[in-house]
Amino acid sequence: MAREDFAFFHSLRVRWAEVDMQAIVFNGHYLTYFDVAFTEYWRRTGLPDVLQQARDGREMFARKATVEYLAPARFDEMLDIGVRCAGFGRSSARFLLEIYVQNQHLVSGELVYVYADVALRKAVPIPDDWRATIARIEKLAPSLL
Repeated sequence: MAREDFAFFHSLRVRWAEVDMQAIVFNGHYLTYFDVAFTEYWRRTGLPDVLQQARDGREMFARKATVEYLAPARFDEMLDIGVRCAGFGRSSARFLLEIYVQNQHLVSGELVYVYADVALRKAVPIPDDWRATIARIEKLAPSLL
């Protein structure tokens, strides 16, 4: 994807604890970066957060996570992490993420979540209002977020 295809970005600075001896981010931290950015994306939607979902007895469970490394991030760099909903299934949602330093694309990823009844551990349909909210957000320009 192109950087312009993302309506939402979250920025964070690479910390010393996240790098190896060459001051390059250790690969496992990229999933944490994705999780932080996805959490902020979800917060921006205004949809029920994980605590409210838990109280309601339904939650989004991680089903799949992939990371593709193109170039390393380094200590003290500011990362811009784009998050975009790529589509819905009946009970699942697929999100694409990309990490940039300025205009350099470093990492791509995909997160797939399944909405499920916690007690039954069984998938349930994603609410229509969630779909509508995310569709509306994806059409906003980055400057309006």
